[in-house]
Amino acid sequence: MPRTISILGATGSIGQNTIDLIRRAPDAYEVVALTGAGNITQLAADATALKAEVAVTAREDLLEDLRDALSGSGVEAAAGAEAITEAASRPADWTMSAIIGAAGLAPGLAALRQGGTLALANKESLVCAGALIMGEADRHGATILPVDSEHSAVFQALVGEDMAAVERVIITASGGAFRDWPLEDLAHATLDQASSHPNWDMGQRITIDSASMFNKAMEVIETREFFGVSPETIEVLVHPQSMIHALVGFCDGGLMAHVGPADMRHAIGYALHHPARGPLPVERLDLTKIGRFDFTAPDDARWPALRLAREVMAAGGLMGAVFNAAKEVALDGFIDGRLRFTQMAEIVEEVLERRAEEAAQGRDDMTLELVAQADHLARKAAEAAIQKKAG
Repeated sequence: MPRTISILGATGSIGQNTIDLIRRAPDAYEVVALTGAGNITQLAADATALKAEVAVTAREDLLEDLRDALSGSGVEAAAGAEAITEAASRPADWTMSAIIGAAGLAPGLAALRQGGTLALANKESLVCAGALIMGEADRHGATILPVDSEHSAVFQALVGEDMAAVERVIITASGGAFRDWPLEDLAHATLDQASSHPNWDMGQRITIDSASMFNKAMEVIETREFFGVSPETIEVLVHPQSMIHALVGFCDGGLMAHVGPADMRHAIGYALHHPARGPLPVERLDLTKIGRFDFTAPDDARWPALRLAREVMAAGGLMGAVFNAAKEVALDGFIDGRLRFTQMAEIVEEVLERRAEEAAQGRDDMTLELVAQADHLARKAAEAAIQKKAG
């Protein structure tokens, strides 16, 4: 029988790579739901080609455009956050969670309640509400598989291993667009410069997050939440080649490394075929041509986001939700020209300091409502801080 599939965030890079793999084996899958945002043409074309039950745009103002684009296809059209959550609630064997930002949390929870497999590319879910996400999976017998390349690599390195034997979890970072820039030049980095990644082909927001290392800071928190390891166990190394995605160190001194091309279809495909391995259309590495792998320790002065992630983990509670919300607003501020590149971390640090006391509560009794409240208050605080800086 074909497996039923939903893709939340179908028009983004992760969603499109997932669709690429599904189209290579069309008889193996039946598509339940596809969701997207403003790219109605792509969403409608994919929904029609894959014969999805429903296509949903997050933009309520684009519902009529989506209906027109789907006319005659037999695909149901819907719009808005509630419609996306409803689509995620439709039973599916496997759901890709690739919505960017905190907006992916509620649909991810809805998918988990169906008891299937959630392929998690929305790192914000674990950063904002790790205890809630993992608890919901346990309650409903659902499986979560990581799709970030680093966490997929850690997951694969741990197959058959005893977590009690793990001493270190090392995730790698390319260093992004500015890894070799003089520190004094970072404040003058432009949006175009920050939007160009040396190794990966990703969307603008995640590419900028890579340059600022906020993406890696989120992944450090995600590592702690997903694998249950202590913060002291987690290390970050700058690895410009982006081919060793993670390493796991064990109590006998051995390191297990995962090596692969800079192609997200590997992590997606691993989650799609799990527990088996299926053939994937990715580059086969020739180590003789690569010749060398380089590693350096990250510089906190260049990438203060990593230090902030450590502080978030130490505080616990709802601090992850505050961190993510402030980061998203600060990123908006840089994209629309109200902040310099280096000021994003300043805004996030200021918000963390202002919201620390109440945010440190709530881990044991974490609810979606508490996470949403922390998110809302942090966004207001971040916006106020940006306006103050601009003034």
